[in-house]
Amino acid sequence: MDVSEFSRPAKALSSYKKHWAARFGTAPFLPMSRAEMAELGWDSCDVVLVTGDAYVDHPSFGMAVIGRMLENQGFRVGIIAQPDWQSAEPFAALGRPNLFFGVTAGNMDSMINRYTADRKIRSDDAYTPGDVAGKRPDRAAIVYSQRCREAFKDVPIIMGGIEGSLRRIAHYDYWQDKVRRSIVIDAKCDLLLYGNAERAIVEVAHRLAAKEPVQNITDVRGTAFVIRTTPLDWTEINSTEVDRPGPVESHLNPYLMVSEQASAQGQSCAQDAATPTSEAPAPGAPTPSPVTSGTPMMVPLGWLSKGRAKVPSRDRTVIRLPAYEQVRSDPVLYAHANRVLHLETNPGNARALVQAHGEGATARDVWITPPPIPLTTAEMDLVFGLPYARSPHPVYADEQGRHDGPTKIPAWEMIRFSVNIMRGCFGGCTFCSITEHEGRIIQSRSEASVLQEIQDIRDKVTGFTGVISDLGGPTANMYRIGCKSPEIEAACRKPSCVYPGICSNLKTSHQPLIQMYRKARAIKGVKKILIGSGLRYDLAIESPEYIRELATHHVGGYLKIAPEHTQTGPLSKMMKPGIGSYDRFKQLFDQYSAEAGKKQYLIPYFIAAHPGTSDEDMMHLAMWLKKNGFRADQVQTFYPSPMATATAMYHSGKNPLRKIGRDSEGVDIVRGDKRRRLHKAFLRYHDANNWPLLREALKAMGRSDLIGNGKHHLIPSFQPQTQGAYVSARRKNSTPRPDAPGQMLTQHTGLPPRPGVKGPRKTKP
Repeated sequence: MDVSEFSRPAKALSSYKKHWAARFGTAPFLPMSRAEMAELGWDSCDVVLVTGDAYVDHPSFGMAVIGRMLENQGFRVGIIAQPDWQSAEPFAALGRPNLFFGVTAGNMDSMINRYTADRKIRSDDAYTPGDVAGKRPDRAAIVYSQRCREAFKDVPIIMGGIEGSLRRIAHYDYWQDKVRRSIVIDAKCDLLLYGNAERAIVEVAHRLAAKEPVQNITDVRGTAFVIRTTPLDWTEINSTEVDRPGPVESHLNPYLMVSEQASAQGQSCAQDAATPTSEAPAPGAPTPSPVTSGTPMMVPLGWLSKGRAKVPSRDRTVIRLPAYEQVRSDPVLYAHANRVLHLETNPGNARALVQAHGEGATARDVWITPPPIPLTTAEMDLVFGLPYARSPHPVYADEQGRHDGPTKIPAWEMIRFSVNIMRGCFGGCTFCSITEHEGRIIQSRSEASVLQEIQDIRDKVTGFTGVISDLGGPTANMYRIGCKSPEIEAACRKPSCVYPGICSNLKTSHQPLIQMYRKARAIKGVKKILIGSGLRYDLAIESPEYIRELATHHVGGYLKIAPEHTQTGPLSKMMKPGIGSYDRFKQLFDQYSAEAGKKQYLIPYFIAAHPGTSDEDMMHLAMWLKKNGFRADQVQTFYPSPMATATAMYHSGKNPLRKIGRDSEGVDIVRGDKRRRLHKAFLRYHDANNWPLLREALKAMGRSDLIGNGKHHLIPSFQPQTQGAYVSARRKNSTPRPDAPGQMLTQHTGLPPRPGVKGPRKTKP
């Protein structure tokens, strides 16, 4: 296996020689039919992309980005959007692709798109014309891959998108309540591209066009694939040597001198070197788990050289995670594997990972290369400057050419007049999947690129009224924020740059963002620029000038903010700042809003039933809500998305933020419908339908003092019989509402929320 790709600098997206088909030029829309292909003069497609979303040619839709990026490289790209998966025929509609099928479930995980947190089927799908549900199957990426294989058996299948990213290793599946195999195994795809895949897809496409077999493409960062055995020229490290689980002795640092390691074990250096107690396992061979064996780890023999521990090259080191069969049956090992994976996500120091699936003759390894190198600002400008039509494909329009009524695509309506200025998030919130997919290194566009897109919206997008609905991304205010030192950034393994406090090496200046806001507002024809993305308020308070700019010019009455909780217990499991940061932000926001002569309100988001949340925590949150005059009209409980750290907590009952072991810290898990309903009920303490459940719980908790008809009580002691009585009782039991937000809704999966639902938005798959 060649590792040159891992160590050499990333090849710029603009440096490739274009494929010969570049002579056909740019398509107004990527074709969805043979008739459209004929109009373009094509006899075939080089690449056919299959997606679970309607095709919207906009940089917020993953297939549009990948398709236009490949077109930019000279390839002919066709789109099969939301095909009928009952047979292989729709997957052959554009003919046999010359190079490969590209498969994705869409901008959202197909299971989260279809099911609520209570595992109930949704009645809508915002990525489908008319908001119609049922246009994609469960686990769509797997189904689409199987149908592509049936349509053309010999065509390589390249999988991408967030559904594949979050399932690249054995993962807990909330909907089946079990650990499933890597999606690479179940989908039988040839290659999985995880994360933002422009860099990987461009290299893979050019190598396939050069007639290189897909089985030989094993050195591209940000990919996963199946192999049979570990190559002999690689050093394999068992993950339990990197981060040892179980009640065993403290593991030894493999980078210490041998004499130091011997001293740590109460031995002499000579004795240790002459009679080592363990050897490195043979590559590919199963290794006994220290969880059960209790055997202390020693430095493998191959690392010893003249009294020193020889550090293997990171570019030729692979970490073997516990096998699928092990993590399936042992939640502690599952939590351990999840922890190790998250420790190996920094492109600057991550090593390859491998995980066995199956035993004996059927054994296969899923090999995961290190994460992709983030795009440069010039490359981000290239990606967002591609010739997008910025609208749905004409096939979805009505007879008048409008995308309205039955043809309206809510997801497009949500982002129609928004601009994505950056990617990534270094917050590391454990319930969120943005970091796992996009990485924690911020990739920002240039100011000129963003301003040009605003002008394009003004000039080219039908219905523009002068209001830009969002200037943001996964987080509104991380633009151009990053580590002060590239060397420190490349060596860091911290899961968050802002928890438990803001890292001293993190630049927190908001000046580039403030400057861009001011220039954007000055563009002719732009009346208002709103900030719709979630705001990181603990960063914002480091720059009061930014909060002043925001409150004065960029809030349309309400600004969403996500403290998630008020209590230390759940906040520590979320890796979120304390409520004091929120209070400080609110103080500044209110001050600057008043100075601007505006009445503006914060809409705080809270999450119910998150791992580590006790019933008492929810009670205190409800009391905080009542004291501050908030009523949540709609709420959502914690949704365990695959591969998230909080999901590992939910499944294992352990805290992967710390060392994992049988006796390590346990986490209070909110399971069972009744307890989950209770936590939601605390968030909706004002709803009379919840009062019987809350009365029962408060009495059991010894807090009957919160039941009564006074303003200091949480819920009344009586139960209204009619809606009118309920309204009267609610008014009687309410405190003044200084921050009446109207509606507050939480949706915390880290995946793109269903448009129309207020919540942190991730705009790039």
